[in-house]
Amino acid sequence: MLTVQRAVSLRPYTTFGIAANADYFAEVASETDLQTLLQLPDLAKMPKLMLGGGSNILLTRDVPGLVVKLSIGGIEVVREDDLHIYIRVGAGVNWHELVLFCVDNNYAGMENLSLIPGTAGAAPMQNIGAYGVEVEQLVDHLEAIDINTGEKRRFAHADCQFGYRESVFKHELKGKYIITSVTFRLDKTPTFHTRYGAIQETLDEMGITDDKLSIRAISNAVIKIRRSKLPDPAEIGNAGSFFKNPEIPAAQFDALKTQFPALPGYPTTEGQVKVPAGWLIEQAGWKGYRHGDAGVHAKQALVLVNYGRATGNEILALAQQVQESVNRKFGIAINPEVNVL
Repeated sequence: MLTVQRAVSLRPYTTFGIAANADYFAEVASETDLQTLLQLPDLAKMPKLMLGGGSNILLTRDVPGLVVKLSIGGIEVVREDDLHIYIRVGAGVNWHELVLFCVDNNYAGMENLSLIPGTAGAAPMQNIGAYGVEVEQLVDHLEAIDINTGEKRRFAHADCQFGYRESVFKHELKGKYIITSVTFRLDKTPTFHTRYGAIQETLDEMGITDDKLSIRAISNAVIKIRRSKLPDPAEIGNAGSFFKNPEIPAAQFDALKTQFPALPGYPTTEGQVKVPAGWLIEQAGWKGYRHGDAGVHAKQALVLVNYGRATGNEILALAQQVQESVNRKFGIAINPEVNVL
């Protein structure tokens, strides 16, 4: 049953665990419920915030208007061909549970994205990625509801305008559409991505030889890596990686390399080099820093944490201090991956 509540605490609905309230709050489990909610006269002109898993947002204040928790479920195979299988996934499906579903059914492509917090609907909006794979490589199309009209629209892959941790839903169409389902194209024959991060090293430690390599083995390796260095939001409030890895011109990278020989970098396109933000933050001296209940995680400097009662503004102030420090030391701007409200 569709219910609209007043003055609801959002602490349980975000992984940072920040104390903030919503003026109005509703949870929807179907497209029909969502369309009905959007058509309610008293709510039509209110500002609206969509929440999936709440794993990529930092709240610095109470949220005016209506907060909608998307809990649209369902995973179904919609078609297949000789090479691929296509699955339609409700926006509220937990991302890691979706990855495990694919691994269990031997649908290849998502295994490197194991244990990323969040939901299927938020994945293309943010274009999540890890260990050499980005979700844009897997999206066939998605469906979304126009917030103003309640009409459903299909977005082909090209319509989403994917970029590094970017999509059209973070820019031109921000706040205009609500993603309700995503159709992913998975491979029947896997292509293994093991040359990123510590995947190959972890596979070796697990005794996985080339003849035993599988998408399940890679998924297990990624889970092991992430659990070893990333805090569990159920224990310490966080939103995973707080900053995006910056890309800088190759000439700038080469100049910095003479000053900082250990500086890691990964060539991308058009003469750019991607530099790990976590390395920059650690070298600037922030790893393990804590002020009150706001801190930088002791095992992964890319993660800002709430040890209990930090406010959103305290976390934001820390983030800004980290940004300024990295810029002073390296001349590199690092930008938040997390949405700040």
